[in-house]
Amino acid sequence: MPGPAESDYRGGMASSPVSIDDLRRRLVAAQQGMQAQGWGCLLVSPGPDLRYLTGYEALPLERLTCLVLRDGGLPFLVVPELEIAAAEASPVGSLGLDLLPWAETEDPYAKTADMIGPLTSAAVDNHMWAEKALPFASALGDVPLQLAGPVLSSLRIRKSADEVTALREAGAAIDAVHERMGEWLRAGRTEREVAADIDRAIIDAGHVRTDFVIVGSGPNGASPHHEVSDRVIEEGDPVVVDIGGTTAAGYCSDETRMYSIGQPPAEFLEYYAVLQEAQWTAVAAVRPGIPCQDIDAIARDIIAGAGYGDLFIHRTGHGIGLETHEEPYIVAGNDRQLEAGFAFSIEPGIYRSGAHGARIEDIVVCGEDGPLLMNDRPRDLQVL
Repeated sequence: MPGPAESDYRGGMASSPVSIDDLRRRLVAAQQGMQAQGWGCLLVSPGPDLRYLTGYEALPLERLTCLVLRDGGLPFLVVPELEIAAAEASPVGSLGLDLLPWAETEDPYAKTADMIGPLTSAAVDNHMWAEKALPFASALGDVPLQLAGPVLSSLRIRKSADEVTALREAGAAIDAVHERMGEWLRAGRTEREVAADIDRAIIDAGHVRTDFVIVGSGPNGASPHHEVSDRVIEEGDPVVVDIGGTTAAGYCSDETRMYSIGQPPAEFLEYYAVLQEAQWTAVAAVRPGIPCQDIDAIARDIIAGAGYGDLFIHRTGHGIGLETHEEPYIVAGNDRQLEAGFAFSIEPGIYRSGAHGARIEDIVVCGEDGPLLMNDRPRDLQVL
């Protein structure tokens, strides 16, 4: 597409892991955010928020593991006795967090409440299971629980240089999988067979797990969240391949490219050219101060102007980091302005029900002067 060379939007940053000092700063910032909200404590269960604050990827079990931040006291980690060794082997051990272990016959919610003391307000991370949030509410004296998203999301939304490096490494790993697509994608194979090859390749490329594989051939490409089926891929099929995984650093990849088994229908080529223009124009517009909804509008207006507006049926993008979907969301109504360090997808699509569909997706980080692309595969239709 016309415009600056794609390589102009790729930045470079030195690789280094998140340090213990960085984790300590995150804990302090979370506690300060909690205090600014007027919460007496903030409870964080296993998941991306706990990993962000402590570096500990705790197993999400029926037994309670929970980081407790409190007003006027040091943070501590509630942990089942049988998980103490795992917690101490994680960065938690180097952080020097106090542990509050609990035995199988103890009530961990009452024990935690006793440690915290009287409260008038509390917050829980957005992903805490109800079977844990409700006992906490009761143990804390029926204190109404609020969602901690306003604090934790505001921290995680701004990626540090080290996090951008991790996202760039994840992007390169998923690029390597798309580069091999011609090995697997051909007429006569089922979507499921192709997806099995992609799944293995995602791990081989440097991910520790596959998060999703979408292979949408022919009419299945018109369903944005189609995964795989036993449909046999046919000559002339456009194929949507949207794949992603998580690396050892905990950061996610997510990339969509379009393929065609031989020559696709002329109608498809017409709207694919529109989609390329919309996606690349939206990428090029990324810079600090631009509202998220404006990036969505840039892509949407181009598609609508070409007569395909009713076939673009989802938002333009989602944030990415320790989760595949997180803040910020690139969607109409989100007037939050982009800031340096925001990381998100730009993935407009056009879907003609019953026939075929197309989507192009890149992960973009908002840099100080413009977009930094985490993906580097061609955005032209790849004819196999």
